Amino acid sequence: MADPTRIVVTDDGPALVTGPVEVELPDGSRVRSDRAVTAVCLCRRSRRYPICDASHRRKARQEGTDA
Repeated sequence: MADPTRIVVTDDGPALVTGPVEVELPDGSRVRSDRAVTAVCLCRRSRRYPICDASHRRKARQEGTDA
């Protein structure tokens, strides 16, 4: 019996999928990744959505600044 696909949901970031993955988007398009571990974006901030590019790590604006 083959090992099951492993998905690790992180606290502040993406879901980490072990092995090749094909993600189907709401519009029916599909994105495939053949990496050993693929980070799937859950926050939708990624410029490479649905693949995570770590955009979730950027702070929008710090409190108390005039930016």
